[in-house]
Amino acid sequence: MSVPVSVKQLLDKQNITYDISDALASTGTQTIWHDQHLRQTGAAKSLILQDYIGKVQVVIAADTLLDLDAVNRELNRTLRATSAEDLQNFYDKHKLQTIPALPKLAGLSTIVDQALLEPQSLYLDSGQEGQLIKLHQDAFKAMVADAHIANIAIPLSTLSISDYKVPNEEQLLNCVKNFTNLRIKQRLEETLELPPLSETAQRIIKLRVDPEADISDLSNIVETDPSLAAQVVSWAASPYYSAPGKIKSIQDAIVRVLGFDMVLNLALGLALGKTIRLPTDTPEGSQPYWQQAVYMAATVEGLVSAIPRDQRPGFGMAYLSGLLFNFGYLVLAEVFPPHFSSISRYTEANPHVDPQPIDRHLLGITREQLSSWLMEIWNMPEEVVVALKYQADADYKGEYSEYAKLLFVAQRLLCQRDISNGPKLDVPAHIYEELHLDPDKANAAMDNILESAQELNAIALEMEPA
Repeated sequence: MSVPVSVKQLLDKQNITYDISDALASTGTQTIWHDQHLRQTGAAKSLILQDYIGKVQVVIAADTLLDLDAVNRELNRTLRATSAEDLQNFYDKHKLQTIPALPKLAGLSTIVDQALLEPQSLYLDSGQEGQLIKLHQDAFKAMVADAHIANIAIPLSTLSISDYKVPNEEQLLNCVKNFTNLRIKQRLEETLELPPLSETAQRIIKLRVDPEADISDLSNIVETDPSLAAQVVSWAASPYYSAPGKIKSIQDAIVRVLGFDMVLNLALGLALGKTIRLPTDTPEGSQPYWQQAVYMAATVEGLVSAIPRDQRPGFGMAYLSGLLFNFGYLVLAEVFPPHFSSISRYTEANPHVDPQPIDRHLLGITREQLSSWLMEIWNMPEEVVVALKYQADADYKGEYSEYAKLLFVAQRLLCQRDISNGPKLDVPAHIYEELHLDPDKANAAMDNILESAQELNAIALEMEPA
């Protein structure tokens, strides 16, 4: 396969000698995704930033985080990621699938990370998925001779640290210590001040541990919150569940459609979601919070159903974990409002990176740690605390790790299908094995999610505040 025409013309114009490296479509049943191919080879990748002055091309290694602040300091600009619409226009105009890591692409001024000048040879994103360009370092240096060279990236390996065995309290104190260096001097309880748990959520949590609880108890609690009751009934009445006849009440939703356990956890997840307001300065092109929650909950539901009955994790806890998986995103916006804007800008500028390295770089703590800490304070089930804290940690082996692994798998599958924002990476075979989950059945569950997109979007729309 040859490189895209526009890329070949640029290479030929500069008399650059290069080789083409194609990724295998798959190894056995394991797909090799382009994002993963770039990251594993440490290949150079391009990003396009812009401000009122114009656009700038940035070239960094795919296994690094772009330090947006460093770029702006270096160039004395206020750059941020270019819009998704402009990026798509760029792809269409030049007949590309990705942004080639070639300096001065389309005549843009270029800044290159210093670390790319160190290896004897390196791979570059060619602009074609599944394909890389291989250059000798001398050829790359010739290409970047007129580019701005600076230290503008941070290795992901230094930001992707397992939180296993590190207490939440220690993580939070380290976070506040980092902020002290930024002259934020509030005490921990002041810095992390959050609204109290709603009365409805408190009553549902108490009901969870009541062995005598029945349908009428749950119905009475949900019905005291008209907004919550309407959302639960709407959820049950959705075509996604194909309920026969009209859903007339909470009891109807429990008995005929969703069941006691699911309504209990659904109501709790919705009640918690309403405890903290939705942020406004979100990353451009990101999914609305409730759309993320609905798709994750539905995906987890499908994955659990695909696991043999005698190996399945508890459905209720798995579903609730899925519904709350991104609760830490709300906590970040509530706790650190001055810094949430920076997180959004870094997220836009680093589409090849998961949220955790960005959070660690800017805050010293992740949204997963914050949400799990809050769940502990609110006396939520340990399964949910663990699931939220370790959902991005494929190596966690502790108690209730299956709930965290379900979220890990679901998130990667959603990204692979372009249903969620984030890099396309594989699901390690050992994760499927530990969950007793057949990869083919997991992907069949994702096919069902895609087929139900219209119904799930309608449910999510009902959850958004008016």
